[in-house]
Amino acid sequence: MRALHAMNPARLGWIRREASRHFGLDPSGRRLLAGRRVLDIGCGGGLLCEPLTRLGGNVTGVDPAGENIEVAKAHAERSGLSIDYRKATVEELVAQGESFEIVLAMEVVEHVANVSAFLAACERVLKPGGILLMSTLNRTLRSFVLAIVGAEYVLGWLPRGTHDWEKFLTPEELTSKTRRAGLVPRRAEGLLFDPLRWDWRLSSDTAVNYVLSSRKPAVVEGRTSEKIGRP
Repeated sequence: MRALHAMNPARLGWIRREASRHFGLDPSGRRLLAGRRVLDIGCGGGLLCEPLTRLGGNVTGVDPAGENIEVAKAHAERSGLSIDYRKATVEELVAQGESFEIVLAMEVVEHVANVSAFLAACERVLKPGGILLMSTLNRTLRSFVLAIVGAEYVLGWLPRGTHDWEKFLTPEELTSKTRRAGLVPRRAEGLLFDPLRWDWRLSSDTAVNYVLSSRKPAVVEGRTSEKIGRP
């Protein structure tokens, strides 16, 4: 999890920025997400769920790996945080009629078998006027060298075979699929790793890691609205 721990501050900064911009909130607010239902798909050990809960979010974390959920539950309990962790998929939440104002799919898209079906499920579980926030890997020669050869085989940051380069999507491909799912994507932004400072930052360089924010139009009295109002 070392690589994700290093990436977390940049991811959280981006999530704060996108949530505040979309919902018209103060990005410096300590309880920025107060009253908001947040879903973290593929939550793992809860690296994002815990800080989002501290920001006031009513957070649900789902992961198909039961071991991850047990680790996340134990850590949240030790931290005194109330988080709804479930061994489940987003498709199961759709079937249960769940809905959320903010849905996260961070480092998930490159692992799903059917991206279009996955995005359709994300759209269905997202409340009208909500936002879907995703991070993933681009399909470039540089991403193959750095994310697979470097991270998995040379540095050993990830187990070998974690990623399948052919399942990576370019920003253009993910944007197109997101539109077809009924969402309105913004421009993709890069997440760039600085090995000297051992941290990540937002960048215009999307050649390896990138993030994409999309909104679900809200229909109000037959018209399309840009966003959900304050809770």
